[in-house]
Amino acid sequence: MLYKTRGIVLSRVKYSETSLIIKIYTEEFGLQSYMVRGVRSKSAKIKPALLQNLSLVDMEVYHKEKKSLQTIRELRPGYTYTSIPFNMKKSAIAVFINEIISKAIKEEEQNIDLFGFVFESMKLLDMQTMVNPNFHLLFLIHLTKFLGFFPKNNFSKQANVFDLQEGMFKKEDLPGEFLLVMPGSEYMNSLMNCSFDELSTLQISSKIRTLLLDNLIKYYTLHLPGFGTVRSHIVMKEVLKD
Repeated sequence: MLYKTRGIVLSRVKYSETSLIIKIYTEEFGLQSYMVRGVRSKSAKIKPALLQNLSLVDMEVYHKEKKSLQTIRELRPGYTYTSIPFNMKKSAIAVFINEIISKAIKEEEQNIDLFGFVFESMKLLDMQTMVNPNFHLLFLIHLTKFLGFFPKNNFSKQANVFDLQEGMFKKEDLPGEFLLVMPGSEYMNSLMNCSFDELSTLQISSKIRTLLLDNLIKYYTLHLPGFGTVRSHIVMKEVLKD
């Protein structure tokens, strides 16, 4: 059957001289792989520019359950980036987000809320006049809501250390490998209770930003089996330095 759906391009692999296999996170069917034939030919209906990582697309697809490779009938821009490809800081954040969602999203099933969060977050990043260097931190924390391990919102003067393994704040005297202590834990709490609209009011130093990023990546590794090693954050750290 033929279906219409929005999609977020996550990766592409060369299949032949003119064909690609594209992984796309779709609104209707979750994560799917599509064979796109003739994309490198002059007469291609689907242009390679539409298949770049994190492209937001509108699609018409033929979908069959349990089929490993699906077929695209038509693919159009769902939103065209106007700043991300030309802004080094935004590009670095986008590359990082692409790696995170590629590692975190594995389900071949519909999750409209998760899809909507990622889709709208990318549009928001593109539309920002000034790049907020904490955008990726807020994205990481709020993505966990849709992945099922959002931290318990119990920060207090007494419970002011974040336990990465338990996903909650608690009282602890000594720092440990899986404990985020003050002041990092306080900023963690602030981000948990912050929206993208409010993010500009939150001032975080480069040192604390790096601490939070490293701990959030560790948090994902602890709570998502097979998450693997993240690499793109190394470049992003340098690009976003104060």
